[in-house]
Amino acid sequence: MAADHPRNSPRPPRPLKVRAAALLARREYSRADLRKKLAAGGDRNADAMTEIDAVLDELAALGYLSDTRFAKALVQQKSGGYSKRAIGATLKARGVSGEAATDALAGSEIDDQDAMVALWRRRFGKAPLDDREKARQVRFLQSRGFALSAIFKLLRDPPGE
Repeated sequence: MAADHPRNSPRPPRPLKVRAAALLARREYSRADLRKKLAAGGDRNADAMTEIDAVLDELAALGYLSDTRFAKALVQQKSGGYSKRAIGATLKARGVSGEAATDALAGSEIDDQDAMVALWRRRFGKAPLDDREKARQVRFLQSRGFALSAIFKLLRDPPGE
């Protein structure tokens, strides 16, 4: 009798379109990210990938999936904490087309120098006292995509001092 209980019976797999729409309801995805996520759940033969691409085309036509909207959201999320170069590299890695990435970056008001100074103030707030601390600050700012020359200039003459 326990086998008849609804929790014990396996759920039928949800249709691909339903899975994709459920993912997009939570947050924005790039087309490449969503394709990868949907393909991870099942087999990756040519027919399955063709079906996934058809669903993605339909969702894009309905306006639910947009690389342009994803790019704008990612730029908004990362601005102030990363350089334009780092954000552009992230967009490229996530499969966003060059045109959509360029438009999203151009539409933002990111100034690398201002972003780096604000980030440095939030994270550190004072000039490094020794070489070890200086190296730590340099590594952190480099990991956020800022140019080494700009980092050294900032640390040579820290703002507010």
